[in-house]
Amino acid sequence: MKLDDSRFVMFIYYGQWLEHDLVDSVATPSTSSFLENENCAKSCVNAYPCFPLMIPPTDPRYVNGSECISMIRTASVCSLTSPVREQINGLTSFIDGSQVYGSDQNLATLLRNNTNQLGLLAINQNFTDNGFPYLPFSGNGPDQCSRTNPTMGVPCFKAGDSRSNEQPMLTTFHTLFMREHNRIAPQLSMLNPQWSGETLYQETRNIIDAVLQKITYKEWLPILLGNEMSKVLPPYTSYDEEEDPTVSNVFTSAFRMGHTMVQPFIYRLANDFSPYSPEPVSPFYETFFAPWTIVSQGGIDPLLRGAMVNNAKLNRQDQIMVDEERLLKEIYCFGRDLVARNIQRGRDHDLPGYNAWRRYCGLSAPRDVDELAAVLNNQEAAKKLMDLYGTTENIDMWVGGVSEPLVPNGRTGQLLSCLIGDQFRRARDGDSFFYENSSVFSVKQRKSIMAVTLAHIICANTNIKQVPYNVFLANEFPADFIDCSEFPAMDLSPWKA
Repeated sequence: MKLDDSRFVMFIYYGQWLEHDLVDSVATPSTSSFLENENCAKSCVNAYPCFPLMIPPTDPRYVNGSECISMIRTASVCSLTSPVREQINGLTSFIDGSQVYGSDQNLATLLRNNTNQLGLLAINQNFTDNGFPYLPFSGNGPDQCSRTNPTMGVPCFKAGDSRSNEQPMLTTFHTLFMREHNRIAPQLSMLNPQWSGETLYQETRNIIDAVLQKITYKEWLPILLGNEMSKVLPPYTSYDEEEDPTVSNVFTSAFRMGHTMVQPFIYRLANDFSPYSPEPVSPFYETFFAPWTIVSQGGIDPLLRGAMVNNAKLNRQDQIMVDEERLLKEIYCFGRDLVARNIQRGRDHDLPGYNAWRRYCGLSAPRDVDELAAVLNNQEAAKKLMDLYGTTENIDMWVGGVSEPLVPNGRTGQLLSCLIGDQFRRARDGDSFFYENSSVFSVKQRKSIMAVTLAHIICANTNIKQVPYNVFLANEFPADFIDCSEFPAMDLSPWKA
């Protein structure tokens, strides 16, 4: 496995955290085929909404007699204005902290501390993290999280997005921003003692949303899109009420490019950045839906240290993915093939192929193996794709997209840079509450927001004492780390009424 010498794993985990603010492809409510009444999880019947991936009988990875990997199709609707069937996004299309606060009023209310009028979010009543709070538990009964370690019986954490327990670093981001909300709200209360709990909550949420937007557009996207950013995501000018910010169907597939950068391990480091004992390294597939690993293994600090000093995997054309067939093995009796699911989900959504999207982006559409080799700058990769698909018109968008060479200073190819950049441009320009919109915050408030980095948030909400300036880029400890005391606290004085 080739490691990325300039991006650390924090880079890819933030990408997943960000995706969960924008996209949640809602599964069809029924888990059984409509006509045959077959359980999609137990049957290999291909009948709506069951859409299984058949396993070749010669596949050596599955030896328990299973014939398929089960999958349920995404829920869809036909709008009143268009006959086109589209899949449903269960979230808002804006970067608005929905994974922190929830996407509906009922969940948002459940996530709040309703015992006082301080505008706080609810915290865990059973465990603490070396003086800092954890997320509240979703319930006390057995669930998929407690079943990963019945002895400890730690249930799932409750957050604004149902996927918050998928893996420890995702839970870590949820925990960080819950703490940041609860750190800011009391300060606003001191500045404005006349404010009600509702005002404190909403004003703090506005700040958190703005900070997420700033980190995304100023810190994260530039090192994802590289030299293509100025073309696909030009600088912000103003809110455009004619712009459609809706998450495009193709983006739900294109943004899965992050899977090509996932390391097969989760790392934990102690206070001095030495390997954390007793579990310094865990196989990634063993950490799914296992919040007990956070509670019993030092909290979120060791995970954050590990993410700040370990390299992400580099997407290479001769190794696009690591061996991920064991994904979710702790939840299901055998693993899920992540690449196969990405391809199948694109087909479920009836996405046009690779060439169709290249044409959409104004790029060349290769017609044969030589033209494809020129696009990929790789004759061998082009031949393999042509042998597999027969024609360039049949190549799945995700497969073709992640097979392209990376753009200079970025971590996507040309096609994915176009599709991802277009989505983030529309989500920004079509958002009347975007933090750079002059009508949303005052000049002084925007200045305070611009000064915040993810490193600031880590310092303020953990016991970590040293961080790099940019936690996404490759850093060496201790050479590239600075003391948290050197980061100025966020200036909230512009919010004094």
